[in-house]
Amino acid sequence: MAAIVELDKIELRFSGAEKSLFTSIDLSIGRGEFVIVVGASGAGKSTLLRVIAGLVEASAGTVRRNIEAGGERRPIAMVFQEARMMPWRNVRRNVALGLEGLHLDAAECERRITEALALVHLQDYGNRWPHELSGGQRQRVGIARALAVEPDLLLMDEPFGALDAITRQALQDVLLRIWSETGKSILFVTHDIDEAVYLGDRVLLLGGAPAHFVQTYDVNAPRPRQRESKEVTEIASRVKMNLSGLFEHGGGI
Repeated sequence: MAAIVELDKIELRFSGAEKSLFTSIDLSIGRGEFVIVVGASGAGKSTLLRVIAGLVEASAGTVRRNIEAGGERRPIAMVFQEARMMPWRNVRRNVALGLEGLHLDAAECERRITEALALVHLQDYGNRWPHELSGGQRQRVGIARALAVEPDLLLMDEPFGALDAITRQALQDVLLRIWSETGKSILFVTHDIDEAVYLGDRVLLLGGAPAHFVQTYDVNAPRPRQRESKEVTEIASRVKMNLSGLFEHGGGI
């Protein structure tokens, strides 16, 4: 599988810090692969996404983004825990935010907005305002905004973390459908181990001080998956056990 992004011995130390946030980070994300990063708060998961996106510069190591950039698209897009909708813009105009600065005419912008909203099943919500939407609907708008720029790689930072359990599971299935239909590569950060194993091809456990990938779990359970299947629950139990072990042995996370 061709790598879309490769990290080679990435280290990050903030100015004035006594030690690095993370070190010796090696990661290869294949085209069309769904990769999950789990770990406790403060391990550097969100910061790692920002390094990959080019928003934070690594102190050492190499980031290779094997993606063609162009004036009509953005090769990498991010989805955050909060949808960050502008309350004075309706849904369509919020999706249009990601397209600003690209070399697109009005007709192409509208086409992309329409297609992105259809992918998240909000095609009839374009003229609604943020205050008229549920939390799950707002998060779908955030995903549509990312998809509209036609990225090769979606970076998702706890996108369902603020949602109730029922909405969270529904959006997990929406995301799996979008991934299947579009073939996007996805790097997804979460605290929820069950979510990680249900969604991902691989689950990477980030821990230690400085943080590094301490374990990789290949999720070979067939798709579509059942949340309570033996394969899924057994892998989730292993991840939880290893994460607990990091706490017990003073893993610094």
